[in-house]
Amino acid sequence: MTSTTTKAEFEDISVPTELVVPLPSPEKLVREEKLYRLALVVITGLSFYTRFYMLHHPDQVVFDEVHFGKFASYYLQRTYFFDVHPPLGKLLFALMGWLVGYDGSFMFENIGDGYISNKVPYLAYRSLPALLGALTVPIVFLTMKHSGYSLAACVVSSALILFDNAHITQTRLILLDSTLIFSMSCVLYSYVKFMRYRNFPFSYKWWKWLLLTGIALACTISTKYVGIFAFFTIGLAVCIDLWTLLDIKKGLTLMKFFQHFMARTFALIVFPFMLFLFTFQIHFWVLTKSGPGDDFMSPEFQETLGDNQLTLAAKQVNYYDTITLQHKETKAYLHSHPDRYPLRYDDGRISSQGQQVTGYPFRDANNEWVIIPAVPFSNGKKEGHPVYGGDLVQLYHVITGTYLLSHDVASPYYPTNQEFTTVSEEDAKGPRYNDTLFEIRLNNNKREILRTRAGLFKLIHNPSKVAMWTHTKPLPDWGYKQQEINGNKNLLQSSNVWFVDEIIGLNDERSQYAPKKVKKLSFLRKYLELQIAMFRHNNALTASHPYASQPPEWPFVLRGVSYWTNNDTRSQIYMIGNPIGWWFATCCLAVLSGVVVADQLTRRRHYFVLAENVRTRLYNSAGFFFLAWAAHYFPFFIMGRQLFLHHYLPAHLASCLAAGALLDFFYGVPGVFPVAYPIPQEASSKKDNRAGDKNLQPATIYPSSSAISWAVSVAIIAVLISTYSFFSPFTYGDPGLNVDQVLSRKWLNFDLHFAK
Repeated sequence: MTSTTTKAEFEDISVPTELVVPLPSPEKLVREEKLYRLALVVITGLSFYTRFYMLHHPDQVVFDEVHFGKFASYYLQRTYFFDVHPPLGKLLFALMGWLVGYDGSFMFENIGDGYISNKVPYLAYRSLPALLGALTVPIVFLTMKHSGYSLAACVVSSALILFDNAHITQTRLILLDSTLIFSMSCVLYSYVKFMRYRNFPFSYKWWKWLLLTGIALACTISTKYVGIFAFFTIGLAVCIDLWTLLDIKKGLTLMKFFQHFMARTFALIVFPFMLFLFTFQIHFWVLTKSGPGDDFMSPEFQETLGDNQLTLAAKQVNYYDTITLQHKETKAYLHSHPDRYPLRYDDGRISSQGQQVTGYPFRDANNEWVIIPAVPFSNGKKEGHPVYGGDLVQLYHVITGTYLLSHDVASPYYPTNQEFTTVSEEDAKGPRYNDTLFEIRLNNNKREILRTRAGLFKLIHNPSKVAMWTHTKPLPDWGYKQQEINGNKNLLQSSNVWFVDEIIGLNDERSQYAPKKVKKLSFLRKYLELQIAMFRHNNALTASHPYASQPPEWPFVLRGVSYWTNNDTRSQIYMIGNPIGWWFATCCLAVLSGVVVADQLTRRRHYFVLAENVRTRLYNSAGFFFLAWAAHYFPFFIMGRQLFLHHYLPAHLASCLAAGALLDFFYGVPGVFPVAYPIPQEASSKKDNRAGDKNLQPATIYPSSSAISWAVSVAIIAVLISTYSFFSPFTYGDPGLNVDQVLSRKWLNFDLHFAK
């Protein structure tokens, strides 16, 4: 037997619109505010204690301190270096060194190098991430408070960060993650505060928190490029907000809506991008000397650095010079010798049996070539004619007396690429003349004079339009294990680039030393070149690492990262999250997803379980935190580079906020009070409305913490403290543990040292 529900009966179904609870008395509001402040003071104090405790230990270089400490030294010495991360976090470390008068003489070469014996102010360096890590915890508390959650929920979210071993480990060392996570937490906090003033658009505090959100966004992406995930989070939230404002029921004219749109565009995109660019400008201002980062940049860029070898040694290349050509990527020289290609390769293909042209990594007489113009000069004079970009040339091999040539014969390893060989002078001046012509195509595509080392170019075979190219796979024994040289049809490939390494036997005026000025490039050109180099190098970080992990492992903290060990004391620093805290936060994310799915399904069947104000708070607040978690987590699934557990820390912070929100949803008074400051009745004019958030802001109403919510919160915090203490020897690197103690902490896939 079945039953049907008519449309009229559907219309009779009552929909819970609002959950109404009595408003607290003014005395209770004052008491609640005092409790929030007391909790904030206690949490902040504990946060500073856990982050600064034993900050001096170990007094050795730990994990990636070898990189970021070294970068700070380069800044202090004003020596150019290259790194895949933006400069803000590294500049802050350099600032700490400068403030204590350090000269940057220690270069952080190896993990385990001593700080005290080398007189390194490592406590000043480490105090910066410890300070930012300590401040992150109260920021989490305030984010929950101003999102309208109970004191119990605020304390739980804060405790999940406060007693997390991974956050503590990462914020006690000379690493960038502390700056990143602090900036990301400020993004969420500032945007929450901004939304509280949504009833006071374009007022002082509305602009203040909107611009502070933009500043925090700039700091996030200026520390690491994964800071773009914070832009995704705020960008989507802003799109939802603007879509709501566009509703005609909101009463905004199109002009007023356009003002809202432009204000957010400026404050959250244009302004942060300007600050982001400014950090790179500071980077270029500070780094004025030649250094280890030179090789990553173009010759034009390198010539902007003082004492650069390109600036000092670059010489004009003239026709009929004897030169050596070197491949930029593999450093192999263009080389030839009398031996011939074999008649048949291993795969059965036939060669031309021409003279071998190879890449050779060492200096040798067989690397020497004479650069000859395609057409002799009309005056018959050979000396003094410079080679320009775009010229057609021939290359004459000095030792064998032959000319470089490429033709439509497959290369040894690449059937689609052309073979390079040489031919006699008779053929080069006669029937094979065209096949010996090559274009010097400078990387900047300008018609400039070719110079040694400074002039990067592609050698393009003129008839077939292939670029001379080499790679690191060695040829078989018949090629003496040297590199293959072939013609690459992909002219845009960055590894096609060569340069003139040396002019052999130079004895004219070019051999005399002449002081050269440091050149200048525009900021935009230097910035764009550096960005391209950073992204290329970052994408190349695909090598395996013994402690690398994958995103599916992170929420369950299946394995960590070994940072430091001491065999004598059996001590180690092993970066691992508080397992109970991470599992709890992950479960809360799953439950939150289930609640949203269940709400959607029941509403489709006209079962309205949640009151409208409760549902709005769940979607707008807990949903915002869930969005932040997803935006900082799922993009890692499509990354091909090395990944480690610490990449999950920003997402973990967002999951802790969502966990506190879910606690209030189940055990507290689930957000029935408005979070945004209402417009006071006294603000009757537009002028009053703009000033209302300054002068007429009403008291905030916070939901009460129920007895069961406090019971659950105390239980959670007790377990967090217990687990934190249990794993603290791995967090602080002290004390050392015996085998049984290590084995008792070897949970899941924790690959710990001294376990046997």
